[in-house]
Amino acid sequence: MTLEGSAQAAYVVAALFFVLALASLSRHETARAGNNAGIAGMAIALTATVVLAAEQGLKAGALALLLGATVVGAGIGLQRARAVEMTGMPELIALLHSFVGLAAVLVGWNGYLGVEHDPDGAEAQLLRDQGTAGIHSAEVVIGVFIGAVTLTGSIVAFLKLSARISSRPLVLPGKNALNGGALVAFVALTVWFVLEPAAWLLAVVTALALALGWHLVASIGGGDMPVVVSMLNSYSGWAAAASGFLLENDLLIVTGALVGSSGAYLSYVMCKAMNRSFLSVIAGGFGIEASAGGDAQPAGEHREASAAEVAELLADADSVVITPGYGMAVAQAQHGVAELTRRLRARGVEVRFGVHPVAGRLPGHMNVLLAEAKVPYDIVLEMDEINDDLSGTSVVLVIGANDTVNPAATEDPTSPIAGMPVLRVWEADHVVVFKRSMASGYAGVQNPLFFRENTAMLFGDAKDRVEDILQSLPQRAVSVV
Repeated sequence: MTLEGSAQAAYVVAALFFVLALASLSRHETARAGNNAGIAGMAIALTATVVLAAEQGLKAGALALLLGATVVGAGIGLQRARAVEMTGMPELIALLHSFVGLAAVLVGWNGYLGVEHDPDGAEAQLLRDQGTAGIHSAEVVIGVFIGAVTLTGSIVAFLKLSARISSRPLVLPGKNALNGGALVAFVALTVWFVLEPAAWLLAVVTALALALGWHLVASIGGGDMPVVVSMLNSYSGWAAAASGFLLENDLLIVTGALVGSSGAYLSYVMCKAMNRSFLSVIAGGFGIEASAGGDAQPAGEHREASAAEVAELLADADSVVITPGYGMAVAQAQHGVAELTRRLRARGVEVRFGVHPVAGRLPGHMNVLLAEAKVPYDIVLEMDEINDDLSGTSVVLVIGANDTVNPAATEDPTSPIAGMPVLRVWEADHVVVFKRSMASGYAGVQNPLFFRENTAMLFGDAKDRVEDILQSLPQRAVSVV
């Protein structure tokens, strides 16, 4: 077998590892093995690419640059992975998506400079002889467009998730017409570029795509950002696949298609769970049509409780449901929550967790935190699994969640989150909300739950308040976990 044949075989093996990684990441028990499979697949792919490039006559200086870039990139990736907190993971992932988009833009422009910009060159002549010059031009402009949309869309998502800009949706007059017009212009410019390739046309497509990506994500409110991150993951996959076609790299095509399709499917599943339209995600700005009244302050006063009172309430409870949110991640309260769970179960209290599909700011965010704290998998339930049981629950602890437990989603048709399925925690006998203040949630919507008669507010840092409850809760000798 030739070296090129060996490299292609290595690409097939790498692709199989990537498929195995996706399959394994779908379950808690095999997630670590799935992550390792993904690492192994990428290591094989990088090694095969470098070896193949060297065999095809890549100059020593260029090969040194390639190896140097690989080492530097790996070093930066390891450093960021070690340093990032779980609360910072959503924005880090969004930022990484932007790098994929930027790479696709650069690959597209490089493809143009190597062929269309040099029509008398050997590669351009070869494509004309094969009758594929037009296909190459289409691959260039499509790859640049998808990559540029992913680039700016991911940057806006990063800025929103990291609170560097407001999480509120941007509502420009005729925003849907702007998005639709941009897509029509892209199709027209693509046809023009295929017929008459020119640098200025590609520059216009790039600028149009950059603006469209920015507008698409800026038009989406903070409450829907977990779905946006998933959708951007899909965009980055299709951008990689487009680059694979341009570079004639089968592995990049397969990997990009895997990421693109799995990201799109996850987004579809999340949209179903949130009662959102999948097509409106792609169009940008979904969930903001009904914006009037979203900031209205509910009438009434909230009731405060002390940690000792909450401990007494829990000690007398038959069943407890804990609904975690991003605030738990920020306070790093998951280990205290896990210890509270062990204490309550030792007292014979039934304790379960209710996790909303978009709790936190990343799909699976809360599940990862709870697994890290060694909370048993079998008591961590999805929203649909536990919602009907909340009416028979003694106490619900809302720890850092806000928009995912907001009754306005089901009761106020003018709310920006109207129609979004939420955990119906207000149906329980008692609700205790852990919050730092009475401020609205990430979506910028006030929560009427705080003013209900069966709701008590426990203010302060969630980690500290959980520790206070543990100190006030009598401990039993028996341990369940």
